[in-house]
Amino acid sequence: MSHEQNESASKPVLRLTNEADLRLFYPAASERALRKQLDHLDSHCKRFIESSPFLVLASFGADGRVDASPRGGEAGFVRYQHERRLLIPDAPGNQRLDSLSNIIQTGQIGLLFMIPGMDETLRVNGKAFVSLDPELLAVFAHLRHRPRSLIDVEVHEAYLHCAKAFMRSHLWNPQHHIDRTNFPTMGEMLRDQTGMSATIETQEAMLKRYANDI
Repeated sequence: MSHEQNESASKPVLRLTNEADLRLFYPAASERALRKQLDHLDSHCKRFIESSPFLVLASFGADGRVDASPRGGEAGFVRYQHERRLLIPDAPGNQRLDSLSNIIQTGQIGLLFMIPGMDETLRVNGKAFVSLDPELLAVFAHLRHRPRSLIDVEVHEAYLHCAKAFMRSHLWNPQHHIDRTNFPTMGEMLRDQTGMSATIETQEAMLKRYANDI
């Protein structure tokens, strides 16, 4: 453990700096929590992926910079080739290429699959490659926008994650959804963040523009 001075409160901040100390503050993981981790996709994992229209993709670069990127499509937009291989099409985006750059640099990936209305999630970790293989890209020939590349994932870990986070957040419960009109539009937020003085794009215009890339 380490102590650092908190200037605003003028008192030390206690931080855990090694795993041995961390484990002193938490009970041991249950046998079920450890045994549920697989090194492949079983039938339950495959069905989850087939039913999922959304995932969060985590990656990190050679400089340690981390990134978490949302990816979406029709349910089953991610395809599995077999129990240890996944294919993720790269849909049109903002061309920053944060995730793809990170994958090229370190080859590591973490995925969190979600299904609307289902509080459990599926976590998949492994090694990833950015692929231009014509045969693999042909798997997604049916898409309106054929991907320029895809992420080829070698599955190392796969396990179902419990529902607690989604139960706490009430994420899928419409009674907890905000009224979008009570929040600034994306155009307004980008104007404030970038300082660019161009005409503010309305929410309706933005959604219409996005529709061309979906």
